[in-house]
Amino acid sequence: MRVIFLGLLVFSFFTSSSQAIDANLLTFEDFISRVKEHHPMAKQASLKVLEGDAALLESKGAFDPKFNTQLAQKYFEDKDYYSIASTNLRIPSWFAAQFEAGYDQNDGVFLNPENQLPSEGLLYAGISLPLGKGLIIDQRRAMYRRAKIYKESSLAEQQLMLNELIYEAGKVYWQWFEAYNIRKVFQEAVVLAKTRFEAVKQQALLGDKPFIDTVEARIQYQNRRLSLQQANLDFRNSGILVSIFLWEDGLIPLELDSNAHPDLFKDLSSFSDLNLQLNLDQDSLLKAHPSLRLGRFKIDQLEIDRKWKREQLKPSLDLKYNALASANGNDISNNYSVNNYTWGFKLAIPLYLRKERGALKLNQLKIQDAELDLGQKQQALNFKVQSSINEWQITAEQLQLYQKTLSDYQVLLQGERNLFNNGESSLFLVNSREWGFINARLKMIELLVKNRKARLSTYYSLASPL
Repeated sequence: MRVIFLGLLVFSFFTSSSQAIDANLLTFEDFISRVKEHHPMAKQASLKVLEGDAALLESKGAFDPKFNTQLAQKYFEDKDYYSIASTNLRIPSWFAAQFEAGYDQNDGVFLNPENQLPSEGLLYAGISLPLGKGLIIDQRRAMYRRAKIYKESSLAEQQLMLNELIYEAGKVYWQWFEAYNIRKVFQEAVVLAKTRFEAVKQQALLGDKPFIDTVEARIQYQNRRLSLQQANLDFRNSGILVSIFLWEDGLIPLELDSNAHPDLFKDLSSFSDLNLQLNLDQDSLLKAHPSLRLGRFKIDQLEIDRKWKREQLKPSLDLKYNALASANGNDISNNYSVNNYTWGFKLAIPLYLRKERGALKLNQLKIQDAELDLGQKQQALNFKVQSSINEWQITAEQLQLYQKTLSDYQVLLQGERNLFNNGESSLFLVNSREWGFINARLKMIELLVKNRKARLSTYYSLASPL
Protein backbone atom coordinates (compact mmCIF):
# COMPACT_ATOMS: atom_id res chain seq x y z
CA MET A 1 0.00 0.00 0.00
CA ARG A 2 1.16 3.49 -0.64
CA VAL A 3 0.64 6.55 1.46
CA ILE A 4 -1.13 9.49 -0.11
CA PHE A 5 -1.51 13.00 1.06
CA LEU A 6 -5.20 13.55 1.50
CA GLY A 7 -5.50 17.28 1.20
CA LEU A 8 -8.10 16.70 -1.50
CA LEU A 9 -10.03 19.95 -1.17
CA VAL A 10 -8.73 23.30 -0.09
CA PHE A 11 -10.84 24.42 2.84
CA SER A 12 -10.70 28.08 3.75
CA PHE A 13 -12.29 30.19 6.39
CA PHE A 14 -12.09 33.89 7.02
CA THR A 15 -11.04 35.45 10.24
CA SER A 16 -11.13 39.13 11.03
CA SER A 17 -7.64 39.72 9.66
CA SER A 18 -6.54 36.88 7.41
CA GLN A 19 -7.53 33.86 5.37
CA ALA A 20 -6.26 30.46 6.57
CA ILE A 21 -5.87 27.39 4.36
CA ASP A 22 -5.70 23.83 5.71
CA ALA A 23 -4.21 21.46 3.15
CA ASN A 24 -4.58 18.44 5.47
CA LEU A 25 -8.34 18.72 5.80
CA LEU A 26 -10.47 15.84 4.48
CA THR A 27 -14.10 16.94 4.40
CA PHE A 28 -17.05 14.60 4.48
CA GLU A 29 -18.10 15.55 0.95
CA ASP A 30 -14.62 14.98 -0.44
CA PHE A 31 -14.29 11.65 1.36
CA ILE A 32 -17.63 10.37 0.04
CA SER A 33 -16.77 11.58 -3.47
CA ARG A 34 -13.51 9.61 -3.40
CA VAL A 35 -15.30 6.50 -2.10
CA LYS A 36 -17.89 6.70 -4.89
CA GLU A 37 -15.22 7.04 -7.53
CA HIS A 38 -12.51 4.64 -6.42
CA HIS A 39 -13.80 2.02 -3.98
CA PRO A 40 -13.89 -1.60 -5.29
CA MET A 41 -17.53 -1.95 -4.29
CA ALA A 42 -18.38 1.09 -6.42
CA LYS A 43 -16.59 -0.57 -9.33
CA GLN A 44 -18.53 -3.79 -8.68
CA ALA A 45 -21.77 -1.84 -8.66
CA SER A 46 -21.04 -0.53 -12.16
CA LEU A 47 -20.47 -4.12 -13.30
CA LYS A 48 -24.06 -4.94 -12.35
CA VAL A 49 -25.35 -2.67 -15.12
CA LEU A 50 -23.03 -4.33 -17.63
CA GLU A 51 -24.32 -7.73 -16.51
CA GLY A 52 -27.87 -6.59 -17.20
CA ASP A 53 -26.92 -5.41 -20.69
CA ALA A 54 -25.15 -8.71 -21.39
CA ALA A 55 -28.14 -10.75 -20.18
CA LEU A 56 -30.51 -8.79 -22.42
CA LEU A 57 -28.21 -9.24 -25.41
CA GLU A 58 -28.05 -12.98 -24.73
CA SER A 59 -31.83 -13.27 -24.63
CA LYS A 60 -32.13 -11.46 -27.96
CA GLY A 61 -29.93 -14.18 -29.44
CA ALA A 62 -32.91 -16.56 -29.36
CA PHE A 63 -34.47 -14.43 -32.11
CA ASP A 64 -31.41 -14.39 -34.35
CA PRO A 65 -31.89 -15.80 -37.88
CA LYS A 66 -30.06 -19.09 -38.34
CA PHE A 67 -28.48 -20.38 -41.54
CA ASN A 68 -28.22 -24.18 -41.84
CA THR A 69 -26.71 -26.44 -44.45
CA GLN A 70 -26.11 -30.17 -44.46
CA LEU A 71 -24.93 -32.78 -46.90
CA ALA A 72 -25.19 -36.58 -46.65
CA GLN A 73 -23.73 -38.91 -49.33
CA LYS A 74 -23.10 -42.62 -49.71
CA TYR A 75 -20.77 -44.29 -52.23
CA PHE A 76 -20.27 -48.05 -52.38
CA GLU A 77 -18.87 -50.29 -55.12
CA ASP A 78 -18.67 -47.41 -57.56
CA LYS A 79 -22.30 -46.60 -57.04
CA ASP A 80 -23.77 -43.30 -55.91
CA TYR A 81 -26.27 -44.66 -53.41
CA TYR A 82 -27.58 -41.24 -52.49
CA SER A 83 -26.67 -37.59 -52.11
CA ILE A 84 -28.92 -35.45 -49.92
CA ALA A 85 -28.16 -31.70 -49.70
CA SER A 86 -30.23 -29.16 -47.82
CA THR A 87 -29.75 -25.45 -47.14
CA ASN A 88 -32.20 -23.25 -45.30
CA LEU A 89 -32.63 -20.01 -43.41
CA ARG A 90 -34.86 -19.91 -40.32
CA ILE A 91 -36.09 -16.58 -39.01
CA PRO A 92 -37.74 -16.57 -35.57
CA SER A 93 -40.22 -13.77 -35.07
CA TRP A 94 -41.02 -11.68 -32.00
CA PHE A 95 -44.36 -13.45 -31.88
CA ALA A 96 -45.15 -17.17 -32.14
CA ALA A 97 -44.49 -17.79 -35.84
CA GLN A 98 -41.21 -18.90 -37.35
CA PHE A 99 -40.39 -18.37 -41.03
CA GLU A 100 -38.23 -20.69 -43.09
CA ALA A 101 -36.89 -20.75 -46.63
CA GLY A 102 -34.52 -23.23 -48.21
CA TYR A 103 -33.25 -25.27 -51.11
CA ASP A 104 -32.99 -29.08 -51.34
CA GLN A 105 -31.25 -31.15 -53.99
CA ASN A 106 -31.23 -34.96 -53.80
CA ASP A 107 -30.19 -37.72 -56.18
CA GLY A 108 -28.76 -41.24 -56.17
CA VAL A 109 -29.41 -44.80 -57.30
CA PHE A 110 -30.93 -45.93 -54.02
CA LEU A 111 -32.50 -42.64 -52.92
CA ASN A 112 -35.51 -43.06 -50.68
CA PRO A 113 -38.58 -42.37 -52.82
CA GLU A 114 -39.89 -39.74 -50.44
CA ASN A 115 -36.68 -37.78 -51.02
CA GLN A 116 -37.05 -37.80 -54.80
CA LEU A 117 -36.82 -34.22 -56.12
CA PRO A 118 -36.53 -32.59 -59.54
CA SER A 119 -32.99 -32.85 -60.90
CA GLU A 120 -32.54 -29.11 -60.61
CA GLY A 121 -33.60 -29.14 -56.94
CA LEU A 122 -36.53 -27.78 -55.02
CA LEU A 123 -37.11 -24.38 -53.39
CA TYR A 124 -39.45 -23.91 -50.49
CA ALA A 125 -40.62 -21.12 -48.18
CA GLY A 126 -43.13 -21.31 -45.41
CA ILE A 127 -44.19 -20.76 -41.84
CA SER A 128 -44.57 -22.83 -38.69
CA LEU A 129 -47.01 -21.69 -36.07
CA PRO A 130 -47.96 -23.13 -32.65
CA LEU A 131 -51.72 -22.83 -32.29
CA GLY A 132 -51.84 -24.34 -28.81
CA LYS A 133 -49.00 -24.21 -26.32
CA GLY A 134 -46.60 -21.40 -27.19
CA LEU A 135 -49.05 -19.17 -29.05
CA ILE A 136 -49.43 -16.54 -26.27
CA ILE A 137 -45.93 -16.88 -24.83
CA ASP A 138 -43.07 -19.25 -25.45
CA GLN A 139 -39.71 -19.87 -23.82
CA ARG A 140 -37.87 -17.39 -26.03
CA ARG A 141 -40.24 -14.54 -25.28
CA ALA A 142 -40.30 -15.45 -21.59
CA MET A 143 -36.48 -15.34 -21.44
CA TYR A 144 -36.42 -11.98 -23.21
CA ARG A 145 -38.99 -10.44 -20.86
CA ARG A 146 -37.12 -11.77 -17.82
CA ALA A 147 -33.87 -10.34 -19.22
CA LYS A 148 -35.49 -6.91 -19.64
CA ILE A 149 -36.56 -7.00 -16.01
CA TYR A 150 -33.10 -8.21 -14.99
CA LYS A 151 -31.54 -5.23 -16.75
CA GLU A 152 -33.79 -2.85 -14.82
CA SER A 153 -33.10 -4.73 -11.59
CA SER A 154 -29.35 -4.44 -12.20
CA LEU A 155 -29.73 -0.66 -12.04
CA ALA A 156 -31.54 -1.03 -8.72
CA GLU A 157 -28.82 -3.37 -7.45
CA GLN A 158 -26.18 -0.84 -8.43
CA GLN A 159 -28.00 1.89 -6.52
CA LEU A 160 -28.45 -0.40 -3.52
CA MET A 161 -24.75 -1.31 -3.44
CA LEU A 162 -23.67 2.33 -3.68
CA ASN A 163 -26.20 3.30 -1.02
CA GLU A 164 -24.82 0.66 1.35
CA LEU A 165 -21.24 1.69 0.62
CA ILE A 166 -21.89 5.38 1.27
CA TYR A 167 -23.72 4.59 4.50
CA GLU A 168 -20.90 2.45 5.90
CA ALA A 169 -18.25 4.93 4.79
CA GLY A 170 -20.23 7.84 6.23
CA LYS A 171 -20.54 6.19 9.65
CA VAL A 172 -16.78 5.61 9.73
CA TYR A 173 -16.10 9.22 8.79
CA TRP A 174 -18.27 10.61 11.60
CA GLN A 175 -16.59 8.29 14.10
CA TRP A 176 -13.29 9.74 12.93
CA PHE A 177 -14.73 13.24 13.19
CA GLU A 178 -15.88 12.57 16.76
CA ALA A 179 -12.51 11.10 17.81
CA TYR A 180 -10.63 14.05 16.29
CA ASN A 181 -12.73 16.69 18.01
CA ILE A 182 -12.59 14.87 21.34
CA ARG A 183 -8.82 14.78 21.01
CA LYS A 184 -8.79 18.52 20.37
CA VAL A 185 -10.79 19.12 23.54
CA PHE A 186 -8.35 17.11 25.67
CA GLN A 187 -5.32 18.67 23.98
CA GLU A 188 -6.56 22.07 25.07
CA ALA A 189 -7.47 20.72 28.51
CA VAL A 190 -3.95 19.29 29.00
CA VAL A 191 -2.31 22.58 28.01
CA LEU A 192 -4.58 24.43 30.43
CA ALA A 193 -3.94 21.95 33.27
CA LYS A 194 -0.17 22.09 32.73
CA THR A 195 -0.15 25.89 32.72
CA ARG A 196 -2.18 25.98 35.93
CA PHE A 197 0.03 23.37 37.59
CA GLU A 198 3.15 25.42 36.83
CA ALA A 199 1.47 28.62 38.05
CA VAL A 200 0.21 27.03 41.29
CA LYS A 201 3.65 25.52 41.94
CA GLN A 202 5.30 28.94 41.56
CA GLN A 203 2.71 30.55 43.84
CA ALA A 204 3.26 27.82 46.43
CA LEU A 205 7.02 28.42 46.34
CA LEU A 206 6.35 32.13 46.91
CA GLY A 207 4.01 31.32 49.80
CA ASP A 208 0.85 32.60 48.09
CA LYS A 209 -0.75 29.14 47.82
CA PRO A 210 -0.65 26.04 50.04
CA PHE A 211 1.45 23.18 48.68
CA ILE A 212 -1.60 20.89 48.82
CA ASP A 213 -2.95 22.83 45.81
CA THR A 214 0.04 21.69 43.75
CA VAL A 215 -0.94 18.06 44.42
CA GLU A 216 -4.47 18.66 43.21
CA ALA A 217 -3.23 20.57 40.15
CA ARG A 218 -0.81 17.76 39.32
CA ILE A 219 -3.60 15.14 39.67
CA GLN A 220 -5.77 17.10 37.25
CA TYR A 221 -2.87 17.41 34.82
CA GLN A 222 -2.16 13.67 34.97
CA ASN A 223 -5.83 12.71 34.58
CA ARG A 224 -6.17 14.89 31.52
CA ARG A 225 -3.01 13.46 30.01
CA LEU A 226 -4.50 10.01 30.51
CA SER A 227 -7.73 11.08 28.78
CA LEU A 228 -5.68 12.59 25.95
CA GLN A 229 -3.80 9.32 25.44
CA GLN A 230 -7.09 7.46 25.13
CA ALA A 231 -8.36 10.11 22.72
CA ASN A 232 -5.19 9.73 20.63
CA LEU A 233 -5.72 5.97 20.50
CA ASP A 234 -9.35 6.36 19.44
CA PHE A 235 -8.38 8.88 16.76
CA ARG A 236 -5.68 6.61 15.32
CA ASN A 237 -7.95 3.56 15.29
CA SER A 238 -10.78 5.47 13.66
CA GLY A 239 -8.30 6.71 11.04
CA ILE A 240 -7.44 3.09 10.24
CA LEU A 241 -11.13 2.45 9.59
CA VAL A 242 -11.26 5.46 7.29
CA SER A 243 -8.29 4.03 5.34
CA ILE A 244 -10.31 0.91 4.57
CA PHE A 245 -12.51 3.01 2.27
CA LEU A 246 -9.65 4.77 0.49
CA TRP A 247 -8.63 3.20 -2.83
CA GLU A 248 -7.17 4.19 -6.15
CA ASP A 249 -9.26 2.99 -9.13
CA GLY A 250 -10.57 0.06 -7.06
CA LEU A 251 -7.20 -1.69 -7.27
CA ILE A 252 -4.68 0.01 -4.96
CA PRO A 253 -5.49 0.32 -1.24
CA LEU A 254 -4.37 3.61 0.26
CA GLU A 255 -3.38 4.71 3.74
CA LEU A 256 -4.58 7.86 5.40
CA ASP A 257 -1.82 10.42 5.79
CA SER A 258 -0.80 10.89 9.42
CA ASN A 259 -1.47 14.65 9.14
CA ALA A 260 -4.92 14.27 7.62
CA HIS A 261 -7.89 15.22 9.77
CA PRO A 262 -11.65 15.83 9.44
CA ASP A 263 -13.52 19.06 10.07
CA LEU A 264 -13.03 20.79 13.39
CA PHE A 265 -16.30 21.59 15.11
CA LYS A 266 -16.47 25.25 16.07
CA ASP A 267 -20.11 26.30 16.20
CA LEU A 268 -23.46 25.70 14.52
CA SER A 269 -23.13 28.50 11.95
CA SER A 270 -22.69 25.97 9.11
CA PHE A 271 -25.09 23.46 10.62
CA SER A 272 -27.95 22.40 8.35
CA ASP A 273 -31.30 21.46 9.82
CA LEU A 274 -33.67 18.80 8.51
CA ASN A 275 -34.09 18.84 4.75
CA LEU A 276 -37.77 19.76 4.46
CA GLN A 277 -37.95 18.88 0.76
CA LEU A 278 -36.58 15.44 1.55
CA ASN A 279 -39.32 15.02 4.13
CA LEU A 280 -41.98 16.11 1.63
CA ASP A 281 -40.65 13.69 -1.00
CA GLN A 282 -40.60 10.80 1.45
CA ASP A 283 -43.45 8.83 -0.15
CA SER A 284 -42.14 9.13 -3.71
CA LEU A 285 -38.60 8.28 -2.61
CA LEU A 286 -39.82 5.20 -0.77
CA LYS A 287 -41.76 3.98 -3.80
CA ALA A 288 -38.59 4.29 -5.88
CA HIS A 289 -36.41 2.62 -3.24
CA PRO A 290 -34.12 0.07 -4.95
CA SER A 291 -34.88 -2.58 -2.33
CA LEU A 292 -38.62 -2.33 -3.03
CA ARG A 293 -38.02 -2.14 -6.76
CA LEU A 294 -36.03 -5.36 -6.58
CA GLY A 295 -38.94 -6.96 -4.76
CA ARG A 296 -41.35 -5.83 -7.46
CA PHE A 297 -38.97 -6.99 -10.19
CA LYS A 298 -38.88 -10.42 -8.57
CA ILE A 299 -42.68 -10.56 -8.62
CA ASP A 300 -42.71 -9.42 -12.26
CA GLN A 301 -40.34 -12.22 -13.22
CA LEU A 302 -42.47 -14.73 -11.34
CA GLU A 303 -45.53 -13.43 -13.19
CA ILE A 304 -43.79 -14.11 -16.49
CA ASP A 305 -43.00 -17.62 -15.28
CA ARG A 306 -46.64 -18.02 -14.26
CA LYS A 307 -47.82 -17.12 -17.77
CA TRP A 308 -45.39 -19.59 -19.29
CA LYS A 309 -46.40 -22.34 -16.87
CA ARG A 310 -50.09 -21.70 -17.56
CA GLU A 311 -49.27 -22.04 -21.23
CA GLN A 312 -48.00 -25.55 -20.46
CA LEU A 313 -51.56 -26.59 -19.58
CA LYS A 314 -52.57 -26.21 -23.23
CA PRO A 315 -52.18 -29.05 -25.72
CA SER A 316 -49.35 -28.77 -28.25
CA LEU A 317 -50.66 -28.11 -31.74
CA ASP A 318 -47.94 -27.10 -34.16
CA LEU A 319 -48.86 -26.29 -37.75
CA LYS A 320 -46.31 -26.14 -40.55
CA TYR A 321 -46.79 -25.09 -44.18
CA ASN A 322 -44.22 -24.75 -46.97
CA ALA A 323 -44.87 -23.59 -50.54
CA LEU A 324 -42.77 -25.49 -53.10
CA ALA A 325 -41.29 -24.47 -56.41
CA SER A 326 -38.87 -26.08 -58.84
CA ALA A 327 -35.48 -24.40 -59.10
CA ASN A 328 -35.55 -24.80 -62.90
CA GLY A 329 -35.04 -21.47 -64.66
CA ASN A 330 -34.41 -17.96 -63.41
CA ASP A 331 -38.04 -16.94 -62.90
CA ILE A 332 -39.19 -18.85 -59.84
CA SER A 333 -42.72 -17.44 -60.11
CA ASN A 334 -43.34 -19.38 -63.36
CA ASN A 335 -42.63 -22.63 -61.51
CA TYR A 336 -44.86 -21.84 -58.56
CA SER A 337 -48.32 -23.36 -58.15
CA VAL A 338 -50.67 -23.25 -55.24
CA ASN A 339 -50.98 -27.00 -55.60
CA ASN A 340 -47.31 -27.53 -54.75
CA TYR A 341 -46.81 -27.52 -51.00
CA THR A 342 -46.08 -29.56 -47.92
CA TRP A 343 -47.93 -29.21 -44.70
CA GLY A 344 -48.45 -31.03 -41.47
CA PHE A 345 -49.39 -30.69 -37.85
CA LYS A 346 -48.30 -32.20 -34.58
CA LEU A 347 -50.69 -32.68 -31.67
CA ALA A 348 -49.74 -33.74 -28.14
CA ILE A 349 -52.15 -33.76 -25.17
CA PRO A 350 -50.94 -34.75 -21.67
CA LEU A 351 -53.75 -36.68 -19.99
CA TYR A 352 -53.24 -35.73 -16.35
CA LEU A 353 -51.09 -32.57 -16.48
CA ARG A 354 -49.79 -33.32 -13.00
CA LYS A 355 -46.33 -31.96 -13.72
CA GLU A 356 -47.71 -28.78 -15.26
CA ARG A 357 -50.33 -28.19 -12.55
CA GLY A 358 -47.76 -28.80 -9.81
CA ALA A 359 -45.28 -26.36 -11.36
CA LEU A 360 -48.00 -23.71 -11.69
CA LYS A 361 -49.05 -24.16 -8.06
CA LEU A 362 -45.45 -23.81 -6.85
CA ASN A 363 -45.10 -20.65 -8.90
CA GLN A 364 -48.26 -19.15 -7.39
CA LEU A 365 -46.95 -19.89 -3.89
CA LYS A 366 -43.65 -18.17 -4.75
CA ILE A 367 -45.58 -15.10 -5.90
CA GLN A 368 -47.52 -14.99 -2.64
CA ASP A 369 -44.29 -15.35 -0.66
CA ALA A 370 -42.63 -12.55 -2.67
CA GLU A 371 -45.63 -10.25 -2.15
CA LEU A 372 -45.60 -10.86 1.61
CA ASP A 373 -41.86 -10.24 1.71
CA LEU A 374 -42.29 -6.99 -0.23
CA GLY A 375 -44.97 -5.77 2.19
CA GLN A 376 -42.73 -6.57 5.14
CA LYS A 377 -39.79 -4.71 3.57
CA GLN A 378 -41.96 -1.69 2.92
CA GLN A 379 -43.10 -1.52 6.53
CA ALA A 380 -39.54 -1.95 7.80
CA LEU A 381 -38.34 0.86 5.51
CA ASN A 382 -41.16 3.12 6.68
CA PHE A 383 -40.10 2.57 10.28
CA LYS A 384 -36.41 3.16 9.53
CA VAL A 385 -37.12 6.35 7.62
CA GLN A 386 -39.44 7.77 10.25
CA SER A 387 -37.14 6.90 13.15
CA SER A 388 -34.17 8.44 11.33
CA ILE A 389 -36.12 11.62 10.59
CA ASN A 390 -37.26 11.81 14.21
CA GLU A 391 -33.69 11.47 15.46
CA TRP A 392 -32.51 14.07 12.93
CA GLN A 393 -35.14 16.55 14.11
CA ILE A 394 -34.69 15.92 17.84
CA THR A 395 -30.89 16.06 17.78
CA ALA A 396 -31.08 19.31 15.78
CA GLU A 397 -33.27 20.79 18.53
CA GLN A 398 -30.96 19.39 21.21
CA LEU A 399 -27.97 20.99 19.52
CA GLN A 400 -29.61 24.40 19.49
CA LEU A 401 -30.59 24.02 23.13
CA TYR A 402 -27.26 22.64 24.28
CA GLN A 403 -25.35 25.43 22.58
CA LYS A 404 -26.89 27.77 25.16
CA THR A 405 -26.01 25.29 27.91
CA LEU A 406 -22.41 25.20 26.73
CA SER A 407 -22.30 28.99 26.77
CA ASP A 408 -23.63 28.98 30.34
CA TYR A 409 -20.94 26.49 31.41
CA GLN A 410 -18.32 28.81 29.95
CA VAL A 411 -19.74 31.76 31.88
CA LEU A 412 -19.63 29.75 35.12
CA LEU A 413 -16.05 28.68 34.45
CA GLN A 414 -14.87 32.21 33.74
CA GLY A 415 -16.59 33.48 36.85
CA GLU A 416 -14.96 30.81 39.01
CA ARG A 417 -11.56 31.61 37.52
CA ASN A 418 -11.98 35.29 38.41
CA LEU A 419 -12.94 34.37 41.97
CA PHE A 420 -9.92 32.05 42.20
CA ASN A 421 -7.55 34.76 40.95
CA ASN A 422 -8.98 37.12 43.59
CA GLY A 423 -8.49 34.50 46.30
CA GLU A 424 -12.22 33.99 46.81
CA SER A 425 -12.44 30.42 45.46
CA SER A 426 -10.54 27.14 45.61
CA LEU A 427 -8.66 25.14 43.03
CA PHE A 428 -11.11 22.30 43.57
CA LEU A 429 -14.05 24.46 42.45
CA VAL A 430 -12.14 25.74 39.43
CA ASN A 431 -11.29 22.20 38.38
CA SER A 432 -14.89 21.16 38.91
CA ARG A 433 -16.10 24.01 36.68
CA GLU A 434 -13.52 23.09 34.05
CA TRP A 435 -14.59 19.46 34.03
CA GLY A 436 -18.18 20.61 33.66
CA PHE A 437 -17.21 22.75 30.66
CA ILE A 438 -15.11 19.92 29.14
CA ASN A 439 -17.96 17.43 29.53
CA ALA A 440 -20.35 19.94 27.99
CA ARG A 441 -18.06 20.28 24.94
CA LEU A 442 -17.86 16.49 24.67
CA LYS A 443 -21.65 16.28 24.91
CA MET A 444 -21.95 18.88 22.16
CA ILE A 445 -19.68 16.85 19.89
CA GLU A 446 -21.65 13.70 20.70
CA LEU A 447 -24.94 15.39 19.78
CA LEU A 448 -23.51 16.74 16.55
CA VAL A 449 -22.24 13.29 15.52
CA LYS A 450 -25.61 11.76 16.40
CA ASN A 451 -27.27 14.38 14.23
CA ARG A 452 -24.93 13.78 11.29
CA LYS A 453 -25.40 10.02 11.59
CA ALA A 454 -29.17 10.48 11.74
CA ARG A 455 -28.98 12.60 8.58
CA LEU A 456 -26.86 9.90 6.94
CA SER A 457 -29.31 7.21 8.08
CA THR A 458 -32.26 9.16 6.65
CA TYR A 459 -30.67 9.44 3.22
CA TYR A 460 -29.66 5.79 3.44
CA SER A 461 -33.17 4.64 4.39
CA LEU A 462 -34.64 6.60 1.48
CA ALA A 463 -31.79 5.54 -0.85
CA SER A 464 -31.47 9.21 -1.76
CA PRO A 465 -28.08 10.57 -2.89
CA LEU A 466 -26.31 12.83 -0.40
